[in-house]
Amino acid sequence: MCNGLLSLLLELNGDLPEQFPGHARRLYIWTCRRKACRRKDGCVRAVRGVRLTKGTGPKAGVKAETKEPAKQQEPVPPQPQPKIGESLFGVGNGTSTRPSANPFSNPFATHSNGTAPSNPFTAKPGSAPLFGAVPPTVQVTSDTQADKKTDKKEDEAATSLPETFAAKVRLSSPPAATQTPRPHEPWPAASAFPTSFPHYQLDAEYETLDAPSTPVIPSNARIDIDTEGNASAGGKEDKEVYESTLDETFQKFADRIGQNPEQALRYEFKGKPLLYSDHDAVGKLLGPYSENGPSSNKKVTITGSRGRTGIPCCLNCGAERVFELQLMPHAITELEAEDMSIDGMEWGTIIVGVCSQDCQPSDIPEGGVGYVEEWAGVQWEEIASKK
Repeated sequence: MCNGLLSLLLELNGDLPEQFPGHARRLYIWTCRRKACRRKDGCVRAVRGVRLTKGTGPKAGVKAETKEPAKQQEPVPPQPQPKIGESLFGVGNGTSTRPSANPFSNPFATHSNGTAPSNPFTAKPGSAPLFGAVPPTVQVTSDTQADKKTDKKEDEAATSLPETFAAKVRLSSPPAATQTPRPHEPWPAASAFPTSFPHYQLDAEYETLDAPSTPVIPSNARIDIDTEGNASAGGKEDKEVYESTLDETFQKFADRIGQNPEQALRYEFKGKPLLYSDHDAVGKLLGPYSENGPSSNKKVTITGSRGRTGIPCCLNCGAERVFELQLMPHAITELEAEDMSIDGMEWGTIIVGVCSQDCQPSDIPEGGVGYVEEWAGVQWEEIASKK
């Protein structure tokens, strides 16, 4: 591929409020107009743009959570309230006293003999300091002036303390995992864009289908039978040669175009494509699921396993893809009306398969627009081999 800029073939408003309420959908088909890239994989690309309103989904890799209804809880009998003050500080209701063996006794409370117990948080003599330097022991008194002096000493000690253990370790919650941003390419200069196609507005109409007719032989027709030589054998061989060269798939495609000569686009979400041929890779892939195949009542769904046919899975979320639209050859006639030459576009039809869940990339913020590349199957015009 040339890695050049692509030209826009189609921009379609694909809103489906019945299937995807709250989804704003746009479909784009791009093509490379250079002759060197023609008939190569990737020269035609399909992109789906989607914007989800609040509370709608899905995003790729994000599963919707279902909330279970709240269960009615049985009434719980009231429990006696714990006496927090008595358990912590040994304070009763004015009549009870704190037992000396209470494990929740206040280590800073003054005993009846007027002496205060030793502070359990201070280090023992000769032992290593706890969490850095040992803070000074504070004597608790009821004198207001002594309290002020004690507060001043504590402030001076706090400013003179070395770095604490928590500051050294710097315990904190691990930073949240951040997603790697996708590569961003700068907007090209205006001179780098290829020549644009003319713009047209599409009008949507139902496809016209004529009732099949059976040819009637006139009553006055006369059939001449040549019995000379091997004429009978020659007629049989001619019939076999004619039937072998008749492409029923292409004939059905041509008949549909003949009934709708101005048709540039066929659209039906979860419908069936009309194949241009069943001999190429796309025809073999979608043959059993198309209008031309024996199982035409099937929808174009994905299989994902090898050895079976179907549109490949969505590369964004892994869901199945379905048929949504295809471009018809009349679009080439309109787009190249001013530049008709043998070097023009050579595709017979472009079939687009999209994600059946209309997913969005997971790194798109709520209310933002996300773009997902979809599957584009191109059936090229068959060129007669030169002899």
